[in-house]
Amino acid sequence: NNLILGKHIIIHSGSVIGSDGFGFVKEKQNIIKIPQVGNVIIKDNVEIGSNCSIDRGTIGSTIIGAMTKIDNLVHIAHNCVIGENCIIAGMVGLAGSTTLEDFVVMGAKSGAVGHITIGKGSQIAAKAGVSKTLPPGKIWAGFPIREIDTWRKEVSMLRRASKDKKNDKK
Repeated sequence: NNLILGKHIIIHSGSVIGSDGFGFVKEKQNIIKIPQVGNVIIKDNVEIGSNCSIDRGTIGSTIIGAMTKIDNLVHIAHNCVIGENCIIAGMVGLAGSTTLEDFVVMGAKSGAVGHITIGKGSQIAAKAGVSKTLPPGKIWAGFPIREIDTWRKEVSMLRRASKDKKNDKK
């Protein structure tokens, strides 16, 4: 079975659940498609916005944990595991085999490379790029990703160092 659904799930228009993951291997001059034979498991009380794409696992499962809320235009690649009570804002992209532990919040247009874990309770600011495994319970921003206080200081120093402040007007 390619799709296992819990109870009280809402999936809005245009979302595709269980499509092939982006699995290819280059062999000499050819690109070979890797069969995607896994499934998607969506647990209880999940809401998925419109025009989302959730790929099935390559062999195993892509899992969306209970009570998770996913905004419009989100891509969750093959073999991702999303914990319980996560909030994923619009235009987030998660590469294959990314794990979000419980209570993770990802801001709009943020994304993560594959094969990493974002720790329990982490918050990822809008447009941030997660390129490494993150410990639990911290707030992150920027690219490369860093704790938000560090990111704010760096942005402030760059603005002060800039001779062109015309774009700083409100």
